[in-house]
Amino acid sequence: MDEKVASAIAHWAPRFTANGVTPADFARVTASVEHWSDWCAAWVAVGAEHEQLGRTALAERRLRSGGEHLAQAAAYYHFAKFVFVDDLEQMRDAHARAVAAYTEALPHLDPPGRRVEIPFEEGRLVAVVRTPPGDGPHPVVVMVPGLDSTKEELRSTEQTFLDRGLATFAVDGPGQGEAEYDLHIRGDWAPVAEALHAAVTAEPDLDETRLGVWGVSLGGYYSVAVTAALGDRVTAAVALAGPFCFGECWDGLPPLTRDTFRVRSGTTSDDEARAVANTLDLAPVAGDVTAPLLIVFGRRDRLIPFTQAEKVHAAVPGSELLMLEDANHGCADYSPWHRPRTADWLATHLGGDVGDPIPAKAGAR
Repeated sequence: MDEKVASAIAHWAPRFTANGVTPADFARVTASVEHWSDWCAAWVAVGAEHEQLGRTALAERRLRSGGEHLAQAAAYYHFAKFVFVDDLEQMRDAHARAVAAYTEALPHLDPPGRRVEIPFEEGRLVAVVRTPPGDGPHPVVVMVPGLDSTKEELRSTEQTFLDRGLATFAVDGPGQGEAEYDLHIRGDWAPVAEALHAAVTAEPDLDETRLGVWGVSLGGYYSVAVTAALGDRVTAAVALAGPFCFGECWDGLPPLTRDTFRVRSGTTSDDEARAVANTLDLAPVAGDVTAPLLIVFGRRDRLIPFTQAEKVHAAVPGSELLMLEDANHGCADYSPWHRPRTADWLATHLGGDVGDPIPAKAGAR
């Protein structure tokens, strides 16, 4: 296989299987791809298999299965396009398939979801809202993906919050997912934060007074930036694998990541992209964070050095740092060591449930 295929597998294999791809499918797709130019089509082909399973289930009124299959297909289509910026037309087609499959899946998920469209500057932001059983308004976690992730990839993490009585508001921000074509990556997320807060407030089943923020990778930077901008309107926040200053990481990033950032920042050269990356810097705003902040990081992160997490920790008063000694970027290879703990931490701060999900029967021993 060529260098780009090898790089994608080396950096992100655990992420695929932690976020919706079966290990068997991951093995058979990656074994079939020798050249990066074939990556997107290979994942789309297997995604189409899962989509057909979903359509068959829906036609037979097996709605739960239909939703699960379509959501899984959306994950495969997403991973077809996630850093595939060599052929933008092919990438955009795979992305459209991911959005369509996930949108069709939403009413049939457990719990179901719905789309929320948020006008923002010259484009729009799109979020998926899911709420736990019971009467609202529910405490809510705004979930922000990273450079190459989207809301369609966050379903397995959403579930950890939903299981603890927290609603989820997974959103594609500027340069991400459905917003990546009209809105470029930006370091200043204060206007984005205000738009997201207004959108959450407008949803009657969400309790904006119990607001959590969670972000992964570059979303870890955004989660801190949002928390700084909103001040005491944020109850608690989590930054998973996020940088302190993305520009400081630039020289160590793989070419796939740098090319993806260049495209989604609207720049035309590596130097221009680096200049934008330098604007993603928490130094001016970290001191404005007043909510409790949990920083989760892998010491063996090969994209963002662990020292970036230490900088965030030092700059945000009262923050907590969970450093997983053997984990890679995003800690997907050590999910059991941080996902339940993160969900419990947020549930504790937001008023969710960290106890036994099944009430004990009277008289049980």
